[in-house]
Amino acid sequence: MSALAPSVTPALVTRTAFLTVKAAAEYLGLSPQTLYVWRHRRHGPPSFRMGPRGRVMYRKEALDSWVREQEQADSRSNTALSPLSSLPR
Repeated sequence: MSALAPSVTPALVTRTAFLTVKAAAEYLGLSPQTLYVWRHRRHGPPSFRMGPRGRVMYRKEALDSWVREQEQADSRSNTALSPLSSLPR
């Protein structure tokens, strides 16, 4: 017996675990062009090529992790990085 719920098929899991450039851009609220540029510059969320045609894909969990990293690197979200929280010299 499968560990997946009856209504969750392996194809559905694959479709939701891996996102195309267009779907990843929509998920992040960006344009697909932005993701293409970031990929070319080796910047932005991690991506990879999948399948015989080499489609660029993103793991949804990697996108979520990348967003968390961006939040932690921003001093407005991470008070430890804020210059306002440090003692004057």
